[in-house]
Amino acid sequence: METKELTQDSLNEQQLLMLRLLKKPMPEASFIQIRQLAVELLAKQLEENIDEWEVKNGITEEYYEELSKQHFRN
Repeated sequence: METKELTQDSLNEQQLLMLRLLKKPMPEASFIQIRQLAVELLAKQLEENIDEWEVKNGITEEYYEELSKQHFRN
């Protein structure tokens, strides 16, 4: 994977603050924990967005159940 050089212009203020917080090396276990927390936060935000989309579009569990019973092969 090619690494691109980061410049202040390519990062927003929040990203710069996170980099400053993580500037000092930390134990691998701590890094793994921080990464896991970030993934959990992003997953929660995605779930909230999907829930909002379902409500906005009238998507229900019953709709998903009906879709699961349909045959999608061409």
